[in-house]
Amino acid sequence: MVRAGSPRAGRPDGPAAPSGSRAPLLAVCAGYFMVILDVTVINVAVPVVGRELSASLTGIQWITDGYTLVFAGLLLTGGALGDRLGNRRIFCTGVVVFTLASAGCGLARSAEALIAARLVEGLGAALIVPGSLALLQQAYPSPGARSRAFGLWGSMAGIAASAGPLLGGLLVTTVGWRWVFFINLPVGCACLWLTLRHVRASARRPDRPVDWPAQCALIATVALLVAVLNEAGRRGWTDPLILTGAGLCLLTAAAFVLRERLARTPVLPLRLLRSRAMSGGAAIGLLFNFAFYGMIFTASLYFQHQRGLSALRTGIALFPAVAMTMFASVLSGRLARRTGHRPLVVTGMLLGAAGLAGWAAAGPHPDYVLLVGPMMAAGFGTSFALTGSTATVMSAAPDTHSGTASALFNTTRQVGSAAGVALGGSLLAAAAAGFTTGLRTSMAIGAAAYLTAAALALFCIPRKQPRAVSG
Repeated sequence: MVRAGSPRAGRPDGPAAPSGSRAPLLAVCAGYFMVILDVTVINVAVPVVGRELSASLTGIQWITDGYTLVFAGLLLTGGALGDRLGNRRIFCTGVVVFTLASAGCGLARSAEALIAARLVEGLGAALIVPGSLALLQQAYPSPGARSRAFGLWGSMAGIAASAGPLLGGLLVTTVGWRWVFFINLPVGCACLWLTLRHVRASARRPDRPVDWPAQCALIATVALLVAVLNEAGRRGWTDPLILTGAGLCLLTAAAFVLRERLARTPVLPLRLLRSRAMSGGAAIGLLFNFAFYGMIFTASLYFQHQRGLSALRTGIALFPAVAMTMFASVLSGRLARRTGHRPLVVTGMLLGAAGLAGWAAAGPHPDYVLLVGPMMAAGFGTSFALTGSTATVMSAAPDTHSGTASALFNTTRQVGSAAGVALGGSLLAAAAAGFTTGLRTSMAIGAAAYLTAAALALFCIPRKQPRAVSG
C-alpha cells in the first residue's frame, strides 16, 4: 500500500527528463501557450463573430468573458485536484478538455453554442494553468534554474499575447474566424505528447480532499461579479437586478471565507494569505491583468468600430502593445538575478500607468502615432512585472501547496482580466457622451489600477526571495 505523500506516491510512470533538460519546459509552455493565445486571439475576432452569429455587445462580452469566468472560477479547483491526484495527470486532462472544446468552438453555429463551448474551454484552461507552474517547480528545483524557467514561462505568455492579435486577424481575413479555435488542435496534441513523454509524474496526496462547498462559493462569486459588470452597461448601475447581483456577490465571497475558516482541509488555507508576499503578489496580478486586458479588449473594439479597421489591420495596430510583452518577460527574467524582483515590478507598473494615462489624455480622436507609445508602455510594463510577481508567489508557498499557490495567483489574474473586459465593455455601452468617452474612462481606471499595483509592490514584494510558508 502506498502512503499519500510518500516517494512512491509520486513515482514516475516513465523515465524523467535529465536534469537541466528543457523538454519539461517546452511541454508545459505549449499548454500555457494555448491558454494565453485564446485570451488574446479572440479580441480581433469577436466583432466578426458577433456579426456572423448576430450577437449583441453583451453577447460579444460573454464570448470573451465566459471563457475567463470559468477559467478564474475553477483555477483553485484545478490546483486542489493537482495536489490531490498529481499535477501531471490533471495537466494532461486539461489539455484534452481544452483541445476538444476548441474543436467545439470552431464548429459552433450560434452565439449560444459558442459561449457554451467557451465555458468548457475555460474548464480545460483551469486544469492546465495551476499544473504548469507546479510542474516547472518540480522539474527545476534549484532557485536559479527555477527563476529562468519562470522567466521563459512568462515569455511564453508574451509570445502568445503578441501572436494572438496578428494571428487572429490573419486567420479571420483569410480562412475565417473558426480557425481561431481550430489552431489549438495541433498545439494541444503536441503538448500532450511532450508532457507524457518528458514530464515526470507528480506526487499524489489522496489525503487532501477537494472542498466542494468552497469551490461552489468561489464560482458563484466570480460568476456574479462578471455578470454584474457585463450587464451594468446595458441595464445601468442602479438597476435593481444589478444591485441585487452585487449584494449576492458580496454574500458568496463572505461564504467562501467563512467556509475556508471552518474547513479541515480548505482549498485555500487562509494561513497562506498571511504571507504578505503571497497575498500581495496575487493582488498585483489581479490589478495588472485588469488594466492590460481591459485595454486590449476596448482598443480592439475602438479600432474596428470607430476607425473601421479590418481584423487583420486591428491585429497590426495592437501589435506594438503585445509584442513588447515577449521582450519584457525575457529581460525581467535576466535582470531579476541582479536586482531582485521588487524594482522590476514597481518599474513595470509605473510604465503601465504612464501608458494608459497617456491614452486617456490623448484626446477623443488622436492620431494612431500618439497611441503607439502608450500601448507599448502598457504591454512592456505588464510583462516586466509578471515574472517577479509569479516568482514571489511561488517562492512563498511550500512545495506541498505549489498547485494551490499557482491556482491562487492565476485565479486573481483571470478575475482581473474578466473584470477589465466586463467593465470596459460596460463603460463603452453606457457612456452618455459617446464611445470614445467610455474608452478614455476605461483607460484612466486602468492607469489607477497600475498605480495601485506599484504601491502594493513596494509594500509586499521582499527585497530577497521570500521563505515558503510552513506547510
